[in-house]
Amino acid sequence: MMRRSISTLCAGLLLIPCGGGMRSQTLSAPVSDAPGPLEALARARRHVDGFFEQATNVVCSESVTQMIVGRNGKTVYREESKYDYQLQGNPAGSPGKLLESRESRKLPFRDPSRTLLLTNGFTSLLLIVHQSYESSYDFQPAGEENVDGVLMAKIDYKPMPGASSPAALQLRGKSYPLPLSGTIWIDKTTGAITRLTAAVDSSLKDLGLRAMTSDVHYAQVQFHDPEETYWMPVSAAIDVETPLQHWRNVHRFSAYRRFRASIQIDLEKTP
Repeated sequence: MMRRSISTLCAGLLLIPCGGGMRSQTLSAPVSDAPGPLEALARARRHVDGFFEQATNVVCSESVTQMIVGRNGKTVYREESKYDYQLQGNPAGSPGKLLESRESRKLPFRDPSRTLLLTNGFTSLLLIVHQSYESSYDFQPAGEENVDGVLMAKIDYKPMPGASSPAALQLRGKSYPLPLSGTIWIDKTTGAITRLTAAVDSSLKDLGLRAMTSDVHYAQVQFHDPEETYWMPVSAAIDVETPLQHWRNVHRFSAYRRFRASIQIDLEKTP
């Protein structure tokens, strides 16, 4: 079966750890006056580096739905699969470089006549907000939105000409950086990023890519012993269109749990 691949290049970045040991997306104590949108962006940027530290401490269940969408917008074919999913630090690289680990739990029936899309790394699009990419994008306030009673600052972003990108299209063995633009939703009180959208304009038409959009949602996950709250990805929807095909992949993440390693030491008694 032919499969095209789009992924974020998490393992190819040099991230500078933020000072002060602040942990990303950990629920913070409310403040009396919510900050303005650009201050909320600065707070979110300070938090993002810690997200990757937290992400490598947990595992979860991932379900992936790969779809082919017809011209009428309806799904004409789909495959379902399930994995145990973990982000892992890359021991050969600098802090913040991550690799995705998937262990199959359920593999779908494969129709060899279908061409499907492989999508990886979209949960790590938070790299757009990281200080290493601060000069790669133009960030502008886009108003506020009340989501389930929580006031969100909306920030639009667009790529700067010639700047680096945390995402790439992998095609025929080559990687092509994707000039991403979109919107970020930030909890004005905590600085937590709850949603991030990204899209590619028509600049990659020469590669046969007419459009690409992604929509990643994050939510609070409660852990016990010790009691901690992390903001982790819960879903990522990706649409990719070429002149001849429209794919849609949906990743869902659930059943988060801390990753614990067990070491057993056997002591041999001396006679």
